[in-house]
Amino acid sequence: MSDHILICDDERDLREMLAEYLGKHGFRTTLAGGADDLRTSLAGARPDLILLDINMPGEDGLSVLRSLQGPEAPMVIMLTAAGDVIDRVVGLEMGADDYLAKPVDLRELVSRIRAVLRRRLSAPAEAPQERSRFRFGKAWLDLEAAKLFDDDGAEMPLTAMEFNLLKLFARNRGRVLNRDQILEGAHDRAWDPFDRSIDIRISRIRKKIEVNPAKPEVIRTVRGIGYIYDPG
Repeated sequence: MSDHILICDDERDLREMLAEYLGKHGFRTTLAGGADDLRTSLAGARPDLILLDINMPGEDGLSVLRSLQGPEAPMVIMLTAAGDVIDRVVGLEMGADDYLAKPVDLRELVSRIRAVLRRRLSAPAEAPQERSRFRFGKAWLDLEAAKLFDDDGAEMPLTAMEFNLLKLFARNRGRVLNRDQILEGAHDRAWDPFDRSIDIRISRIRKKIEVNPAKPEVIRTVRGIGYIYDPG
């Protein structure tokens, strides 16, 4: 069955154009004109990916994005105005998988959608590891459950991309990973190696696992190279 894309944008002409183009490339689409329509659609059938406009009247896309949490949540590509850098940064911190600036280049859109969906599909094919639990500061990562827990056993919110990053570090303990290796292991190679989204997501992870996120000791920055997972 073809992948299901939910297009949420308050501009009717744009969402219909996107639906027509994606349909020609083999995707099924559902259209939503705002947050209420989106939630109604989610109650009926969960899409594989959501194209989510950030600047919508009423409840904006960032508020919607905040409600889409957890490894089982649909992948999300944000649609932002060309100059809204702050929205992009906040959206990535809140768990979005990618973003595109308007006006949308349709060929790039299809490429980004396929790249994000490949990341979703690649995880189950990886060989299981003998060890399944890893200590990350004040939290535990359970690879088999794809979940992060605090010391009291309570599950901590974790997006699919954050899990991929933590899994990558767990499997490379004590090894410095540069951005190219991180992109190779947790992203798709089509991503720009200078993209700031890696730094943003690691900063978000640190807020969950580090005792003092301002002075990280578990996932440390190696200046000029990348990052290292060194739990001590």
